[in-house]
Amino acid sequence: AAFSAGQRDFGENKVQEGLQKVSETADIQIRWHLIGHLQSNKARKAAQPFACIHSIDSIDLLQRIDAGAAEGGATPDILVQVDLAGESTKFGAPIAEARRIVDAALASRAARLVGLMLLPPWNDDQEQTRPWFARLRALRDEWISEGVPRDALAHLSMGMSHDFEAANEEGATMVRVGTAIFGKRPPPKT
Repeated sequence: AAFSAGQRDFGENKVQEGLQKVSETADIQIRWHLIGHLQSNKARKAAQPFACIHSIDSIDLLQRIDAGAAEGGATPDILVQVDLAGESTKFGAPIAEARRIVDAALASRAARLVGLMLLPPWNDDQEQTRPWFARLRALRDEWISEGVPRDALAHLSMGMSHDFEAANEEGATMVRVGTAIFGKRPPPKT
């Protein structure tokens, strides 16, 4: 129904569920995004079917995605997931490591760096998440001023259903609003 209404970009958090959905929708022109954490052992599987991967958080993962994409003739867009809050329950690279990943991504053979991604600390009040969005935008701008090509950091993937307005106001170019559109994910079957 969303595709019929004109939506072309869809995201999935989990690799296996995403691969199933990619297969089930192969007859329509959906641009699939992997927005959840990606384990290194699943990188090669994800490199070809996903048009965009938002969760690159290590050079090793970047290299695995790039190799898998090159082998399959794919050119996925990638975003480096930056960890600004240092939360132990979330993934992402600290700032210094994220910059090393950005620099490494600029030399990729097949994967194409297009931006940065952020998962700020959870808060129902989007004014509490706004400073994290502003900080990611400022970091992106700083890296561009230091010589990272603007088109390599064109996108900021930040904001979800509960805080996308603040994210948009702070410069988001991609928001992850599945819950607002499709409802809450059903609990896993036991």
